Amino acid sequence: MTRNKTLSFLTAAASSALLAACAVGPKAPVADLPIAGTGGFVGSASPTVSTAAARDDWWRLYEDPTLDALIQQAFAENNQLEAAFANLRAVRASLSEARVGRFPTTTTSGGVTRSQGSSASLAAQPGIPAGTTIPEIDTYDVGIEASYEVDLFGRVGSTIRAARADARAAEAALATVQVTVAAETTRAYADTCSANAQIAVAERTLELQRNTAELTQTLLDGGAGTGLDVASARAALAQTASTLPTLRAARNEALFRLATLTGVTPAEASQAAAACVRPPQLSQPIPVGDGAALLARRPDVREAEANLAAAAARVNVATANLYPRITLGGSYGSTALDADGLGDSGNTRFSFGPLISWSFPNVFAARAQIKAAGARSDAALATFDQTVLTALQETETALSNYANELDRRAALTEARDQAARAADLSRLRFNAGADSFLLVLDAQRTQAAADAALAQSDALVTTYQIALFRALAGGWQADS
Repeated sequence: MTRNKTLSFLTAAASSALLAACAVGPKAPVADLPIAGTGGFVGSASPTVSTAAARDDWWRLYEDPTLDALIQQAFAENNQLEAAFANLRAVRASLSEARVGRFPTTTTSGGVTRSQGSSASLAAQPGIPAGTTIPEIDTYDVGIEASYEVDLFGRVGSTIRAARADARAAEAALATVQVTVAAETTRAYADTCSANAQIAVAERTLELQRNTAELTQTLLDGGAGTGLDVASARAALAQTASTLPTLRAARNEALFRLATLTGVTPAEASQAAAACVRPPQLSQPIPVGDGAALLARRPDVREAEANLAAAAARVNVATANLYPRITLGGSYGSTALDADGLGDSGNTRFSFGPLISWSFPNVFAARAQIKAAGARSDAALATFDQTVLTALQETETALSNYANELDRRAALTEARDQAARAADLSRLRFNAGADSFLLVLDAQRTQAAADAALAQSDALVTTYQIALFRALAGGWQADS
């Protein structure tokens, strides 16, 4: 008989879960995507890109084994990634905690007590002789208690939805860190290579100008030159030499940044990267896909959408607090005067019944919480809209910067070639006595400036490529 009543309690608790589909509060706002932003990119008409689907492992397009190894090391050792993984584990644990609200809460108990009444209180009763000794009594008790919240107004369900959305947001935040780590590791490596390339250009220019300065000094010593030629040549030499410390500092900064991204100290920085003398080069157009694919893969867009869902669910939680909470509770146990009596039918006890709690005095606070939650939901929707626009802006800007820098590099390549030709002709004319040495120095300065500008443009081309890959959100699925 007692078992049947216990089963009735469990059956009632399970049946009440079927009533939990009636969540109160507004529906979640719809996160609409702009139709104009889901088609082809404005900059996709450039021959430097293709409309093929964007790649996750985009760094492999450079076909650089050193870069591949650095990316793999960064994914394995980067501390920001480790922190993001830990945060995701914490949020998933909170989701598990929220899901527990769907199940009954049970408590088991057991105990033994020894008690004795007061002789004075017993003597005050009629018919009890004075001095009667009160016996000590042992009482044994075991039992189990269970309670279950009937989620009639959707408070528990909305809490779980909010926690689930928080978990999706944390997953997207982790993906954002992965995208950043892949892009920043590649950029640090490319910056190291570009700085070495610019150092090599400066050193070649320095060697040429050193030879020129020695020639002017020889001519002066032989009576065929002037002190002005010597001073001008040495000034150009010193001017070029002054650029080397800045370039070396930039190279070291990039190398140390690369060490941090790959989880090592600056003293342990990659020697392969330190020896790189040319920034990574692409041999094919960059696959960029379209706007719809971009918005589906960008983790910051998915994070904003998840935050919006979480904020909307918390509006429902706040609204449900206006309504009473209904809890089904029950207990079953046995109390006896000796341990052998536990479990006897005459010593069993049970209780079952609903508990309704309703915080009438806090209704104004609950309504204030609803307004606050609604405002946070509106803010989350605005953040989502802004994140979508920012994603499109970053991609279109990266496409424009990349295409225009390629055009600039082509013009600078032509300028460098012509400057080198002019310098050679000027030197021949000087040797033939047709021009003054100042024209030779001017031609060499022009050539040095053209070489430096072209090296800087090469670095910018790689930088804009990486910015485009980052805007396309490549990298997060490769190690997710």
